[in-house]
Amino acid sequence: MADTQHPPLIDRHRAVLPSWLALYYADPIEIVRAEARRVTDATGKTYLDFFAGILTNAIGYDIAEISDAIRRQVDSGVLHTSTLYLIRGQVELAEKIAKLSDIPDAKVFFTNSGTEANETALLLATQFRRSNQVLALRNSYHGRAFGALGVTGNRGWSASSLSPVKVSHVHGGYRYRSPFGHLSDVDYIRACADDLRDVLRTTTSGDVACLIAEPIQGVGGFCFPPDGLFRAFKEVLDDYGILLVSDEVQTGWGRTGEHFWGMDAHGVTADIMTFAKGLGNGLAIGGLVARGDVMDCLTANSISTFGGNPVAAAGANAALDYLLDNDLQANCAKLGGRLVAGLREIASRSPVIGDVRGKGLMIGVEFVEPGGREPNQKAAVTVLEKTRELGLLVGKGGLHDNVIRLAPPMTLTEDEADEALDILARAIEVVR
Repeated sequence: MADTQHPPLIDRHRAVLPSWLALYYADPIEIVRAEARRVTDATGKTYLDFFAGILTNAIGYDIAEISDAIRRQVDSGVLHTSTLYLIRGQVELAEKIAKLSDIPDAKVFFTNSGTEANETALLLATQFRRSNQVLALRNSYHGRAFGALGVTGNRGWSASSLSPVKVSHVHGGYRYRSPFGHLSDVDYIRACADDLRDVLRTTTSGDVACLIAEPIQGVGGFCFPPDGLFRAFKEVLDDYGILLVSDEVQTGWGRTGEHFWGMDAHGVTADIMTFAKGLGNGLAIGGLVARGDVMDCLTANSISTFGGNPVAAAGANAALDYLLDNDLQANCAKLGGRLVAGLREIASRSPVIGDVRGKGLMIGVEFVEPGGREPNQKAAVTVLEKTRELGLLVGKGGLHDNVIRLAPPMTLTEDEADEALDILARAIEVVR
């Protein structure tokens, strides 16, 4: 029933929220209910969710084990204490993450978001190395805050040219449009490693703090290099003593299917890993895990008022336990392969699909003008709108805003994967 007492929610949104706050769809939706892998909007229409709150509702919706853990903490009356007091759930969660990280002598710090986690990683790396120089990848995205914007290699998501760090960007993450993209895996890795060495020699003084990299570029369109690239990069970094920071905000917790952390595909352990999104299954929690000597390098006092608070820690502990107990990493591998195979079959008969790429339940479909590689933003918008009309929510991104991003909850079923493929096929068919 229409609300005759107030203006439409979209008009109220536009009146009091920033114009640069992105909204999906020509007619944006309000999600009011959710269960398993489906959400329902304010009009009563239900959708299969293939973007999961930007990969954040990683386990799905209304999962009893997680909801019950949150309710128990809320019922205790203790919603917040701050890190000035011991928080049992926070310590337990840190112990689990430190063990899962394989980082030697690991320590964990909790924040409220991936942006804040990456800001903390930059702070630690620059302090530890006593350098304000940072390397990052082209087409990368690391968050919305000042330092994170500075290392973001995508101008569409980096609103300011100012930065607290001196940044040099290197090749490697976005192979489809790379000048080295035509090379074999081995030669591509060699060319990117050579480029890294050249950048170090020509744009830095050598004493760089860190290289920060997403193993799979999320906002950039779920782009990833051949396995082994970051091992080759680490060999270069080690020659200079430079730290490797792996931004696992989107790739962590087994979503890639092959490995628990995205960087594991390259056979290297990062010095610092940042995380967020799926850990809380919708609750606001992020953080980083790092070598003990790096984590402890700060000499000033600090706190995290809300980071790892009792409610978020309770939900995150339950979500992580559920993920491990139910081997959701294996489910990501199985159903990710099913989706990629189905999408490539669709692409074989569609001239507007230039690339289908993915690992586990992180899949990108890049749209091009027929007969070439010119980015086709209109096609991506058409598919975004049509899938919504047909009952499927997907994401959109990429350097040229021409990539449909698929990242459903990790509890996805085979029937739901096939349902999504059917809707995607019908949506792509309308693109001309």
